[in-house]
Amino acid sequence: MTASPAPAQAPRGLIRFGASDAPTRRVYCLPFAGGGPATYRAWPRALPADHDVVAVALPGRDPSRREVPVDSIGEIVDVVVGSILELQAAEAVPFSLFGHSLGALVAFETTLTLEAGDGAAPDRLFVSGRRPPDELIQREPLHALPDEEFLEAIQKSYGAVPEAVRREPDLLALFLPSLRADIKAHETYGSVPGRTVRCPVRVYGGTQDRNPRPSQLGGWQRLAEQEVSVRVFEGGHFYLNDHRDALAADIAEHS
Repeated sequence: MTASPAPAQAPRGLIRFGASDAPTRRVYCLPFAGGGPATYRAWPRALPADHDVVAVALPGRDPSRREVPVDSIGEIVDVVVGSILELQAAEAVPFSLFGHSLGALVAFETTLTLEAGDGAAPDRLFVSGRRPPDELIQREPLHALPDEEFLEAIQKSYGAVPEAVRREPDLLALFLPSLRADIKAHETYGSVPGRTVRCPVRVYGGTQDRNPRPSQLGGWQRLAEQEVSVRVFEGGHFYLNDHRDALAADIAEHS
């Protein structure tokens, strides 16, 4: 009996969780602002066994490497696209992209870039917890605020800073540069009118989320060539923490 080939080594910036020996589908998962690959560590348990879950670590977000975090969507997308193309070239299987909040914006721009190229492109785009990219934020930018004001504003808007991190100065010092870079990338993004993705798009949100409100999710249709579908789960901006299994099952169903 011939042994199955070992899964290809993930390029830098990509982390495989529960990689199948012979995956038939792959889901690249992009984090929210201040988040990381660990958000998706348990996803393989909720997806079919032949699904390869690959979490994306945004460039410069690993504090152990002492790198300056990249703080523009364009630069982030360039790195993410290169890593995805490298893994797909080594082990080509159909794939989709999932992103939550900031990750949804990166997933959208990554899809546009891949679809415009000559290499692999996703056959599905899943976006979550993000208003359509052509609806830009109408408020004063937060990324340049002093640390305490910055943290208070982010907590008020998203509730994204764990209390354990806020109480521990050493953890906070490691966490802040990446979070600030994420927010700067988000706030300095400029949507280019007229661009649409070709692949099907499914949009997720929380019933109590204020940013975006559920009523805003259908606006993704303006940025898609095919009909967009929407599903809303009970909860706020981080509804996906409580509904991980149902969300993953829905992604598998629509892949």
